[in-house]
Amino acid sequence: MTALDIDALRHRFPALAIAHGDRPMVFFDGPGGTQVPEVVIAAVAEHYRTSNANHGGRFATSRRSDAIVAEAHAAIADLLGVDGDEVILGANMTTLTLHLSRSIAAGLEPGDEIVVTGLDHAANVDPWLAAAADRGLGVRWWEPRLDDCTLHLEDLEVLLSPRTRLVAIGWASNAVGTINPVAEVAAAAHRVGALVYVDAVHAAPHLDIDARAVDADFVACSVYKFFGPHVGAVYGRRSVLAGLRAYKVRPADHRFETGTGNFEGWAGSLAAIGYLEDVGRMAGAPSSTTRRDRLVAAMRAIRDVEMTLYRRLHDGLVDIPGVKLHGIVDASAFDRRTPTAALTVEGLTPGEVARRLGDEGIAVWDGDFYALGLVERLGLALGGGLVRIGLTHYNTADEVDRLLDALRRIATGAASVATTGAPGIGTAR
Repeated sequence: MTALDIDALRHRFPALAIAHGDRPMVFFDGPGGTQVPEVVIAAVAEHYRTSNANHGGRFATSRRSDAIVAEAHAAIADLLGVDGDEVILGANMTTLTLHLSRSIAAGLEPGDEIVVTGLDHAANVDPWLAAAADRGLGVRWWEPRLDDCTLHLEDLEVLLSPRTRLVAIGWASNAVGTINPVAEVAAAAHRVGALVYVDAVHAAPHLDIDARAVDADFVACSVYKFFGPHVGAVYGRRSVLAGLRAYKVRPADHRFETGTGNFEGWAGSLAAIGYLEDVGRMAGAPSSTTRRDRLVAAMRAIRDVEMTLYRRLHDGLVDIPGVKLHGIVDASAFDRRTPTAALTVEGLTPGEVARRLGDEGIAVWDGDFYALGLVERLGLALGGGLVRIGLTHYNTADEVDRLLDALRRIATGAASVATTGAPGIGTAR
């Protein structure tokens, strides 16, 4: 595998040149949505210029748009390792999951059971809780081990029963970065006849996703988390989709895509996949290979870059007094995490830490990130949750060092205030 030229890739992202004072901004906010390369911006604009028409017209602009839409489905299918007719596009993962949960729940009976976790984003929890309330279903909670925020298969096995109909799990935690054993979860669920619905929103920017290899029935993601527009996508196993009731208006020709699509966003999604193909070529995948092969090469190269950078971040964070990391902190287990750090700083709320970093041009997120169940279980909800630092392949070692320097000054200042009892600092509510 050829090393990626990160400087060359960074030049493809216009936002990375945004200045904050006399320095460029630093974007560690990727888990909430990445920046996009110029090719994505151009694809959206080009769609408006040359293909701006509704679906199914008997004229040139509509035909061009329909061809782009079909290719966008195929491209995202290649990213997920599936077929284009198994991909559903929509507004975002949350909206699509809410929509599909209605169809899945329609086939369930009172007393059937679903399993949700205390680790994951509410988008793959709350739709199933609502379905359970509507249909009289039992809900079983798969609880994470809070010392490292991981899920253990032996804890799942005792929850499964002949009445289990669905297991909802994240491929990776958007809050603390834990990568879950999706293939093993699917195998356990299928042994009792249950479906598996996987939230891969946080995993898709960082990992080689192969829905068939893990034998998932559904895999959901959002394109704006991997360098594209605000678009959601869900893979549904063809045989499962065929058996679901579709809630749709009668003229719609797609059973699960209702209303007029975000065609310009889908054009940008196709361009985002094209960008990743370029990364795959840079990593050494020949142009003669399939798109799927180029995407696999890209994601494996991205993983290598990101985790090398994460180790630098992790080593710096553990040396800052007052900083506590949450999640997997054992370096020997980093193959089970994404390059996403979640932390608290003694004496400061997460919001105050994020604000101070933002004042220095460093973008991070604070709060619960819709992983409210985990933040509540960690006892951090009332205190403002966590600070989240999310690395992507366009970040650099210099940016990591800049953050560490700023965070060290912030944490040292908070510790000094706590020692001297000076008022007004670290008391934000």
